[in-house]
Amino acid sequence: MSWQAYIDDHLLATLPGGGQLTHAAILGQDGGLWASSPDFPEVSEDEVTAIMKGFDDAAALAATGLRIGGEKYMVVAGEPGEAIRGKKGPGGVTIKKTATALVFGIYAEGVTGSECNVVVENLGDYLKDQGI
Repeated sequence: MSWQAYIDDHLLATLPGGGQLTHAAILGQDGGLWASSPDFPEVSEDEVTAIMKGFDDAAALAATGLRIGGEKYMVVAGEPGEAIRGKKGPGGVTIKKTATALVFGIYAEGVTGSECNVVVENLGDYLKDQGI
């Protein structure tokens, strides 16, 4: 399966509640883009560095805010070394860390944080099981 198919067929699929993620992407932990939805925000090298540090020290990321494409999200939850979840207005973001990649899901009003968490983290867990 191509990386783009993971975006199109899994992350952007219609969710059980009828909604859909606004944006999704898979990036290497070095910040290299593997695949993305149209108009996924361009994530800077500094943003990827901060996200990677946030997996080890969520307090530092929470203090400065999670930034994706220049947009600031408030860090609301996560599991150390596994997932980071952020909120901005009625939407938010979930980032799942695998062995070599970061799986991003961004949602807006009409999708719940828990729906985003499930789809992003399930794909991330699958990739981890594959050694990716």
